[in-house]
Amino acid sequence: MSWTVGRSVPSVEGVLTTPALLAAASGLALGLGLIVAIGAQNAFVLRQGLRLEHVAAVVAVCAVSDVALIAAGVLGAGAALAQVPWLIPVVCLAGAAFLLCYGLLAARRAVRPGALLPDAGGRRVGLATTVGTCLALTWLNPHVYLDTVVLLGSMASTYDEHRWQFAAGAGLGSIVWFTGLGYGARLLRPVFARPAAWRVLDGVIAVVMCALAVSLAVRGVSGT
Repeated sequence: MSWTVGRSVPSVEGVLTTPALLAAASGLALGLGLIVAIGAQNAFVLRQGLRLEHVAAVVAVCAVSDVALIAAGVLGAGAALAQVPWLIPVVCLAGAAFLLCYGLLAARRAVRPGALLPDAGGRRVGLATTVGTCLALTWLNPHVYLDTVVLLGSMASTYDEHRWQFAAGAGLGSIVWFTGLGYGARLLRPVFARPAAWRVLDGVIAVVMCALAVSLAVRGVSGT
């Protein structure tokens, strides 16, 4: 069967290989590659998901923040950031101080016995405090600016008129990841019904946060 009306209809193969879709797929792959790693933000989202505590708000903050940073990179914020060399060390030291405090709090929780699930007697944290912590873990992390703004922004610029499709793919990757991490964490709740499991998780979080704090402090002092 052939189409002869007015103009030709693109084939499915042609649609799937358009530069716009390739740019979006590249953005999705790179975006996932940058965020699917153990870090301060992911550890926090995982913990909130396990506790079933303000999950929607945490996922929304992380996803919207990533999309905003990706858009800023595409608009040229990455190039502008590179013109202010003194800003990165300042942000590194501020982020290091915050991560160190958060890591020490996690270490304190790790040495205390007791289940931390809300339905097992754990104390819930207010929405404002949770959102504030999530924002700090996101926006005080220099790696967010270097990876999301500078790297993704630079990569997007190589796609010329399809840079926004690239950005859309990267943004979709962030939304999918944080949604899956936040809401998928509940599948592990049977494991974390035991206090010992929470102590191990908080111990790991403490080590990750403190290690990141040290690396950021070194980077801030060295200025590299």
